[in-house]
Amino acid sequence: MSLLDEISMKSKLDWSPFSKEEFRNVIKKYSNSSILKPNHISWKHLKFIIKDDRYIINFVNIADGCINLNYWASYFKTLFLIIVLKPNKASYNSPKIFQPIILLNMIGKLIENVISDRLQNNLLLWILFILIK
Repeated sequence: MSLLDEISMKSKLDWSPFSKEEFRNVIKKYSNSSILKPNHISWKHLKFIIKDDRYIINFVNIADGCINLNYWASYFKTLFLIIVLKPNKASYNSPKIFQPIILLNMIGKLIENVISDRLQNNLLLWILFILIK
């Protein structure tokens, strides 16, 4: 029996609801100078919106709903592709001089980053819990 078999036999871990503070801590890490994404929201906009408890609770509820339903809305998968010319090239006749940049939906990206932050912060505790139990 491998370690992975043992892990799959363990009880399911409960995912605790997100907190407003988790969202505020994650969004602090991002620059206000980001360009608009497909939904025309920048980090600067989200930082302003999330300051107010009346609005941040909606983000928390959406994230909790995604986890509880095991569903990631296609709206969050929306992306926008921009092709940028690399600077200082002698000739612009080759496809190699073009740099594709993919812009993701900001709300989905925020929720993904909150999930990622939680996983990174709690990874060691979760591994110990699984192995001990």
